[in-house]
Amino acid sequence: MTTQQPHKPMTIADAQREMRFAYYGGAPGMLTSATVWLIAGIVATVMSPDRAIWSLFIGGMFIHPVAVLLTKVIGQPGKHSASNPLGSLAMETTFWMILMMPLAYAASRLRIEWFFPAMLCIIGGRYLTFATIYGTRIYWLCGAALAIAGGSLGLATASPAIGAFSGAAIEAVFAVAIFITSRREIALSKKVAIGSGQQA
Repeated sequence: MTTQQPHKPMTIADAQREMRFAYYGGAPGMLTSATVWLIAGIVATVMSPDRAIWSLFIGGMFIHPVAVLLTKVIGQPGKHSASNPLGSLAMETTFWMILMMPLAYAASRLRIEWFFPAMLCIIGGRYLTFATIYGTRIYWLCGAALAIAGGSLGLATASPAIGAFSGAAIEAVFAVAIFITSRREIALSKKVAIGSGQQA
């Protein structure tokens, strides 16, 4: 009679590795977010800052589902295991971001130019937690870049369009960098998995 081995709990490193593999390092999500920033900037330019604010709010609701779809299109699962402890952290930071949005909107009622800088700081702060979720320090740089841009543009009372386009540019650059690094890691992990399967 064989004794069943107890289930080995997932380590933080394992959880981070799974998150990177499942969501392509978060690159599709950041690229989708950059697109929403870009749309908001265009709306601010050709229509009005108030409509740009609502474009960011409404577009933001579609970031996760679109990102998951893009992730699946490029061949990754777009879903983590139920036992991954970092999944709940990702959800909690989403709720935190949503709760901060009314403050950004309130700031815009005082000065319309403050909305996008406030959102840059809020989203930058959320990306700092992604360094833990995905186990990669590039999110520290991304979060810092967004926060510095938000603070600088807020102090300068830059136009809403500049704030939105800044968010788009920063996120697009980091999305490309994350995509490149994730592609290498995922390709290597798939190669290792194939090699292990052939040996079994």
